[in-house]
Amino acid sequence: MISTVVWGTGNVGRAAVRAVDAHPALRLSAVLVHDPAKAGRDAGELCGLDRDLGVAATDDIASVLAAGPRAVVYAASGDIRPDDALADIVRAIRAGAVVVTPSLYALYDQRNAPPELREPVLAAVAEGGGSLFVSGVDPGWGNDVLPLLISGLATTVDMIRCQEIFDYSTYDQPDSVRYLVGMGQPMDYEPLMLAPTVPTMVWGGQIRLMARALGVELDDIRETLDRRPLDATVTTRTMGEFEAGTQGAVCFEVQGIVAGEPRIVIEHITRIHPSCAPDWPTPPDGAGAHRVVIEGRPRIEVTVEATDEGENRSAGGNATAVGRLVGAVDWLVEAKPGLYDALDVPLRPAVGKLGRSQW
Repeated sequence: MISTVVWGTGNVGRAAVRAVDAHPALRLSAVLVHDPAKAGRDAGELCGLDRDLGVAATDDIASVLAAGPRAVVYAASGDIRPDDALADIVRAIRAGAVVVTPSLYALYDQRNAPPELREPVLAAVAEGGGSLFVSGVDPGWGNDVLPLLISGLATTVDMIRCQEIFDYSTYDQPDSVRYLVGMGQPMDYEPLMLAPTVPTMVWGGQIRLMARALGVELDDIRETLDRRPLDATVTTRTMGEFEAGTQGAVCFEVQGIVAGEPRIVIEHITRIHPSCAPDWPTPPDGAGAHRVVIEGRPRIEVTVEATDEGENRSAGGNATAVGRLVGAVDWLVEAKPGLYDALDVPLRPAVGKLGRSQW
């Protein structure tokens, strides 16, 4: 059994604890938390299981890494603390651990990552013998392995479009929804996540990754942005009130330009209420979905809906992102130490998991 640490117990960390516990090749050896109020509580309680796992959460990072875990699922956010997240991850790699994480989006396409990110990781790999695989929480598979797999069914391909279409009132991160994305803010408010160049900084690596897999050269990566106000004040079940006239929907694209045309597109269509921007694409039931569209011959469209934590679609998306990461741990342990991306790490069947649910 591969001793595995889950670092963080937020939206991603909760799913990671459950995934490690369910994996037949992994053993949950420790859970690291930042909040002192969580220290000492059983991991099963923290992640929403109806049973204890016999692993008490701790904030003692040094002791956990000194015990020599073989793997670390780093689930702490890197959105507003990228330097701290990088330092944590490098520390775990240097301790000899295989690390999987969604927290360093600049390393989605590790070959073209900035040297100030890539070089410390490679130095830690050389020193400690660990590894790193980064895949997105949005989820990564929806912007790399799934569209690439589906493209292989086409005779001709004119465009690959990867969509996240979500009702963000179900997303359990109010500050991110209201301030990073700008829902409920005046239309002249400038959300950080939508600022020029930021979408490319976050999703451009996945555009480059797909281009590399498809054997095409990118001319450029471009962005588009559209925002819509709410026509009427709405009250959401989990996030309270959003006033009329404030931002109620966002649509942005990160476009990979090939021979002058957008050919590889990652698009996010996000609403705080279904009444806003009804002319934009919608998921089948209004709650949320990930969709891949291959424009070509034949035209292929695949929509994936995932639910978790009380039929919550945002939690379902997080859980599938975690499934991709945790499912890669035993492969990475067998591989040589290094820095890996989604084209290196195979997405494999759920070997040993069928019929083993204990939840």
